[in-house]
Amino acid sequence: MKKVSAYSPATVANIVCGFDILGLCLNEPCDELMLEITDEPGVHIINKDDFDLPVDAEKNVSGAALLALMEEAKDVKGFILTSKKNIMPGSGIGSSAASAAGVVVAANHLLNNRFTKEDLVRFAMNGEKVACGVKHADNIAPCIYGGVTLIRSVFPLDIVCIDAPELHVTVVHPQIEVRTSDARQILKQQVLLKDAIKQWGNIAGLVAGFIKHDYDLIGRSLEDVIIEPVRSILIPGFHEIKTSSKEAGALGGGISGSGPSIFMLSKDAQTAKHIETAMKNIYDKMGIAYHTHVTTINKHGVKIV
Repeated sequence: MKKVSAYSPATVANIVCGFDILGLCLNEPCDELMLEITDEPGVHIINKDDFDLPVDAEKNVSGAALLALMEEAKDVKGFILTSKKNIMPGSGIGSSAASAAGVVVAANHLLNNRFTKEDLVRFAMNGEKVACGVKHADNIAPCIYGGVTLIRSVFPLDIVCIDAPELHVTVVHPQIEVRTSDARQILKQQVLLKDAIKQWGNIAGLVAGFIKHDYDLIGRSLEDVIIEPVRSILIPGFHEIKTSSKEAGALGGGISGSGPSIFMLSKDAQTAKHIETAMKNIYDKMGIAYHTHVTTINKHGVKIV
């Protein structure tokens, strides 16, 4: 096989309190990728969307990920990538991760799965470095593994898959852009010990809630006392969205990744739709354009088609 197509899904990183260590995979939206092995050296990129992303492989997140893979797959001369992004760059739902993770999973399929999933995360993290200057894996890991993942360590890489219950996810993406690099720059470099202790408790509680399938514990643990108070100022209507979503039945939620998307978790589809309506009402009143997604947790990650 010399050509393969893949759907690469959006993800929610941090999951409120787990900055850079927790992430979950969504069933929708997904990028559409086609990858072909070629005898022409290098990575050649064809974009089938209007986002004007770089075609220079070293400046493109997919290209950087493939170049990292090719350093260890010495028998591969080159790839041709055709990409149609349905996950808007700068949306906060793992657009760069979908590009980087999707191509390395597709490449591995063409190479008869010679690399492990951990290897693929390691390659794809080079794409995240192009996107924001940091090799973080909280979007990459759930995109490749599916479900909910915990990054116990980046160097060395240690990924833990978490058996979460069935959850519905409602996402609203106000049509503004928050660059991950900018959202990182405004963060405090030091935190109070009392805040750190509270955050550790919430992270542990959230992981325990997922494993125990305890919805009440999940809801109580979806609290961020370190990152959200700073980043939320970049997102218009954030507090109104959060309050109205909880009133509509959400377990809880917050900023997806670095924003501007906001996500909310719920136990059933009907509640998830009520939350979507509440979100729409807020932004309609504010006159802010938006997109919404009502979906579920994707258990499998990137899908070869």
